[in-house]
Amino acid sequence: MSEPNPSPLGGMKVVDLSKILAGPYVTMSLGDLGAEVVKVEHPEGGDPTRSWGPPFNGPDATYYLAANRGKRSVTLDLKSAGGQEAVHRMLEDADVLVENFRPGSSLAGLFDYRKLSERYPRLVILHISAFGDTGPLRDEPGYDMVAQASAGLMSLTGEPDGPPVKAGYAMGDLGAALFGLVGVTSALVERERTGRGQYVTTSLYESQLALHINWATGYFATGERPTRLGSGHPSLVPYQAYPAADGHFVIAVGNDSLFRRLVTALGHPEWADDPRFAANRDRVAHRTALNAKLESVLVDEPVAHWVDLLGPFGVPVAAIRTLDEVYACPQTAALDMVRTVEHPDVGPLQQVAFPVTFRGARPPVRSAPPTLGRHSRDVLAELGYQEQEIDVLLGESAAATHPQGA
Repeated sequence: MSEPNPSPLGGMKVVDLSKILAGPYVTMSLGDLGAEVVKVEHPEGGDPTRSWGPPFNGPDATYYLAANRGKRSVTLDLKSAGGQEAVHRMLEDADVLVENFRPGSSLAGLFDYRKLSERYPRLVILHISAFGDTGPLRDEPGYDMVAQASAGLMSLTGEPDGPPVKAGYAMGDLGAALFGLVGVTSALVERERTGRGQYVTTSLYESQLALHINWATGYFATGERPTRLGSGHPSLVPYQAYPAADGHFVIAVGNDSLFRRLVTALGHPEWADDPRFAANRDRVAHRTALNAKLESVLVDEPVAHWVDLLGPFGVPVAAIRTLDEVYACPQTAALDMVRTVEHPDVGPLQQVAFPVTFRGARPPVRSAPPTLGRHSRDVLAELGYQEQEIDVLLGESAAATHPQGA
């Protein structure tokens, strides 16, 4: 029996001082899970991703719209005394603070976790950085592309005879976001036992190392540098994209039984008895020869033919869908993964929902990504500021952004 509108983190309060993608994705996810999230942004432009376009949808870039739903936006100059005081008022009853201040920056010093933990002992603080809290690269700035390059992902992505390629998704940022989300929720569970919050850290770099999985253990075992395999798998063959007459599709053979089914369906059962191909370890050793045989057959018919032929044999096979095809797919609709929420400037705005259900129900998309500073007055009033104090505070932020004579 489903439970309408699950909100396992309902009642939790989150202060979001982060920007770009990793931190905002964490706080958006916490908001999807029911937490109340206040996003604090600089008065001039706010989160940089607001201008990371085209494409734009309304006043903001679609990049910003992807990671900031379910929040309220407040504009404050964090380097001003008034802005800092307002944040401290938020933290008095907050459960979680998320930030990605660059190590050694003035803001990292102003909101040092040691001072915050002493002042707010129940607070869970998540710090996301490029390279981690220690080490020779600690103070280096980093973007997703830098993480994908420096942590090895680009060395494993691309065709063997082509240049390194970054992943289509922002795997550096998103990897850190997902591990950060695990860290925050785990710290909240521990706080239920101990009554104390804690300082949680992760980075784009170390999250990529954690995602190396079998690439890492293969290297540890052999000492051999892995090379790019295109869509191929280092330990399974055939397990990659293959060309058909009208495009590409994937075959994923995970054991010898599936290989025999594949070659039987293709009309070449003798390939399963070839000592070069009979066992997976042999197929990996003779990947080039086997792929040449497969491609010589598969290129003669369109993708739909092979999907329809191989599926009934139980061979894992799939067409490579484009995003328009993915969002039109009945499976996507059945999972109710695309939700619509009202945006004050855009109107109906589609969002990809949180990918976890609770008792069969998916958390709702509660509100659209906020326009810059949309909730400043409401949030500041809730913090106890009077109307004149709010005018002064917001005026100070504007003055700091545009000093007289500048």
